[in-house]
Amino acid sequence: MANAADEAATWAGGRLTIDLAALKANYRLIAWHVAPACAAAVVKADAYGLGAERVAPALAEAGCRDFFVAMLGEALGLRRHLPGDARLYVLNGLAPGAEAVCAAAGVIPVLNSLEQAQRWRAQARRLDRRLAAVVQVDSGMSRLGLSPGEVDRLLASPGFFEDVEVALVMSHLACADTPSAMANQDQLARYEALAERMGPRTARSIANSGGCFISGDFHGDLVRPGLALYGAAPVEGVPVRPVVRLEARVIQLRTIPAGAGVGYGLTYVAPGERRIATISVGYADGWPRRLGGRAGAYFGGVRLPIIGRVSMDSMSLDVSDLPEGALSEGALVELIGPHQSLETLAGQAETIAYEILTGLGDRFARTYLTQPHDVLMGIDA
Repeated sequence: MANAADEAATWAGGRLTIDLAALKANYRLIAWHVAPACAAAVVKADAYGLGAERVAPALAEAGCRDFFVAMLGEALGLRRHLPGDARLYVLNGLAPGAEAVCAAAGVIPVLNSLEQAQRWRAQARRLDRRLAAVVQVDSGMSRLGLSPGEVDRLLASPGFFEDVEVALVMSHLACADTPSAMANQDQLARYEALAERMGPRTARSIANSGGCFISGDFHGDLVRPGLALYGAAPVEGVPVRPVVRLEARVIQLRTIPAGAGVGYGLTYVAPGERRIATISVGYADGWPRRLGGRAGAYFGGVRLPIIGRVSMDSMSLDVSDLPEGALSEGALVELIGPHQSLETLAGQAETIAYEILTGLGDRFARTYLTQPHDVLMGIDA
């Protein structure tokens, strides 16, 4: 008898398949590539929308012990799902009033300002023990981190390093997705100069996914991949395995005559008799509205263009190129998979793969694959 999860999958508007075996393979590839540096994992935003409670333990099984999130609440929720020797870091730093909770949970804040540094130091004094932290320096992105002048002031702060153990000095690359950009080398030089002042033996980290593949000069002691783990190549030619497959369910089929309009605004008008399918995914599920008239779906290797505007809960496909009867209500069509990658969709939507991934909603039936297989590559196992 089907369980509740199986039953829910039959009426969900779509199916999101997450390949944890491929995820682990991607982590091991990166770890091998950057050795002897260590590879962390960025699992913020619920592991880029894929479910941190399932993704992070899988990465721990692959050998990861350093996990970066954006918010303290993310770290607190994830702690019980990770091994006791795993380290959790909060990229957005230490919110005022969160010091005691952060220290009690053994979470390591990334100190992005002098104010955060002094509050963390005060907490260490209250507890009468050293507390670990990461210090972020601004190497040119002007987003988070201490300026050179603020580094001067921190270094001049009496006794700060006796109260706070700086486990890592980090920064973040602004142009890592363009390996040839001069900004990468400029940032690295500024970062290295600032990090050296924090102590020549303090561990260093500047590389995100793209930075892992610029050159070994960027690897430091710890790299922080995110997107590459989840199956999108941060730069061309990186052989990461696809992790995500998204399919949408057909909820209606019809034939329309020449001259019939489709969708809000009737922006598509049939040039002749067309067979169309309405599928149960829309912008409420994170499917970008601008993909109407640009992207498509696939069934049996045949492209089915999206026609008309994407609605909140549905969109329409032209399925005239399929043999009659090939599709039926309840069938699934591919939206992300072997025929249409995250990178391709991002280009069509004039956005980035990060936004596509993190925007996927929670109305899909989710399936997590744990064993090596070929399903996401479009090969029947």
